[in-house]
Amino acid sequence: MKLNNESLKTKDFWEKANITLPQFDREKMIAATKTAPKWVHFGAGNIFRAFPAALMQYLLDNEMETTGIVVAEGYDGEIIDKSFTAFDNLTILVTLKSDGTTEKSVIASVASSLRMDSALAELKDIFKSPSLQMASFTITEKGYSLTGRDGSLFPDVAEDIKNGPLAAGGTSPKSYLGRIASLLYERFINGASPLAMVSMDNCSHNGDILFAAMETITKGWIENNKADTAFLNYLQDKNKVSFPWSMIDKITPRPDDSVKDMLISCGLENMEGTVTSKNTYVAPFVNAEETQYLIIEDIFPNGRPALEKTGVMFTDKETVDRVEKMKVCTCLNPLHTSLAVFGCLLGYTRISDEMKDPSLVKLIEGVGYKEGLPVVTDPGIIKPRDFIDQVINVRLPNPFMPDAPQRIAMDTSLKIPIRFGETLKEYKKSGKNFAGLRLIPLVIAGWLRYLLGIDDQGKNFEVSPDPNYETLKIALSGITLGQTGPFTEKLKPILSNPVYFGINLYETGCSETNLGKRIEDLFTQMLNGAGAVRKTLDLSVNIG
Repeated sequence: MKLNNESLKTKDFWEKANITLPQFDREKMIAATKTAPKWVHFGAGNIFRAFPAALMQYLLDNEMETTGIVVAEGYDGEIIDKSFTAFDNLTILVTLKSDGTTEKSVIASVASSLRMDSALAELKDIFKSPSLQMASFTITEKGYSLTGRDGSLFPDVAEDIKNGPLAAGGTSPKSYLGRIASLLYERFINGASPLAMVSMDNCSHNGDILFAAMETITKGWIENNKADTAFLNYLQDKNKVSFPWSMIDKITPRPDDSVKDMLISCGLENMEGTVTSKNTYVAPFVNAEETQYLIIEDIFPNGRPALEKTGVMFTDKETVDRVEKMKVCTCLNPLHTSLAVFGCLLGYTRISDEMKDPSLVKLIEGVGYKEGLPVVTDPGIIKPRDFIDQVINVRLPNPFMPDAPQRIAMDTSLKIPIRFGETLKEYKKSGKNFAGLRLIPLVIAGWLRYLLGIDDQGKNFEVSPDPNYETLKIALSGITLGQTGPFTEKLKPILSNPVYFGINLYETGCSETNLGKRIEDLFTQMLNGAGAVRKTLDLSVNIG
């Protein structure tokens, strides 16, 4: 059986395969969406299909909504071709539970899927519609960037700012965000109806990041006489265009071969994944954990779908901020990075396997409960200890979650300032004794050891992509396994740099509390031949 609209009519097959079908009239949903669209989403990746699309499916199944989602892809159009239109915009969602069971369902809430490079005109018609309530985004944190590392505008962004929105025709904008801005401009000149622009990407204050990009482009257009200041006023009026903050949390790894094989064994064809020319791995299914959180600032000037009935929490900006800090700085992300660093060094390829290692479990328990919780940001609507309990006891040990430490180790130099630096700054701000910190310094030392690209057995491995890796690699050059140090000359420029850790780690008190010196000692211990990482880890967590 192939996944398409026609195959859904063969209900016996899907029932036998234990795959839940949509409970609504899909043709009516598609027609209603075309007439009066409410929700368009940018970013057609796995997290969209496993989370927002599934939320809308629930509303449709339970007759709480009549329209679906229009999804658009602006970075890699082949995603639309190979994982949406090829399957009539249907997706199989496989939820992998920690108790070893799975839930399989056909997600059919996508009314249409569009490539921004060829369907901008169609998207403009959608943005003209007064019925449109929200445009949401999962385009990754990098997707909101307008400038390179040197601070200069990307060439396509600069060209878009020079040319203007060109809403009346002409050459379309080339950049992702230039196209988004042109869609907002189209809405403005066709009635200026209100709209919520909802970033659902996993980055702090995501709504402000999206707004800043739109404002920069708009001001550029005004300076180049390509738009009127009235458009800027529209953009800056929260009663017209809002940019809510949100916090999203749902582990959604790339489609896994074991899940593919399971679906094929159910009798499904064409479940093979493929890689696009932009190196995106796509498949007709997604696999994800059961646990999920979506907390959104409740500012929707044109209304919104009843997502609170799906478990989405709507609250104020300050609470969203506290939830995000709780998760990113204490209760999940620091634990993930701890496992990523030591997982790569110790030869693990799955997070769930790491959770069978008693020392690694003790490590993240110490990082979370002992060293993080004393300075945690408590959001009120979620209890931090309960959140960590779920992470350690349910989410990370899930044997069916095919997540790899190598994936999580990507861009670690950009993550450490938030995942650990915020905790360190809070210790300093509150006057807490740094002497109690034993395991966060161990993770930082482990990260420096990881950057050498030599595992605990002395074998070379490929360090995951990181924009600062080449700089750090040069700084650590010449250090090899078996050396005894001292390494102060090599390490101090890194450990004293607040860009990486939020504070100068050598300015944390006397010798007993000097984190920089403590990290140097741990780093040196982990260089003491093959097996030294394991020995240092075991000793540290038992002491800690």
